[in-house]
Amino acid sequence: QVQLRESGGGSVEAGGSLKLSCVASKSATGRGSMMGWFRQAPGKEREWVASVHTGSYHPLYTDSVKGRFTISQDNAKNTMYLQMNSLKPEDTAMYYCAAVWPWYGGNPLQKNLYNYWGQGTQVTVSS
Repeated sequence: QVQLRESGGGSVEAGGSLKLSCVASKSATGRGSMMGWFRQAPGKEREWVASVHTGSYHPLYTDSVKGRFTISQDNAKNTMYLQMNSLKPEDTAMYYCAAVWPWYGGNPLQKNLYNYWGQGTQVTVSS
């Protein structure tokens, strides 16, 4: 079992920045894990935002956040981050950290692949 805990959400004006953190309760060993960020706006489906494998640095991003969001990780702290810059009102959502643990391959964009989820942290961007 793995527990994931997000933090760092808040309210900012458009153009502002926030940095989300996701702390895992243990280290990913062996095959590692695929860590991801998802978000869900009111009345909408939960959508994939970004992913990165704990054993490499080849991040993936959805098109709408490319160039604005950066995913990173500190494996010594079992922590993943999402630096969000140039925020837009349409980025407003509950942001969730998720993990495919352990990682056996597959499409990291598919939310049903993720077997561990955090409780979420709210991000609100005002115009």
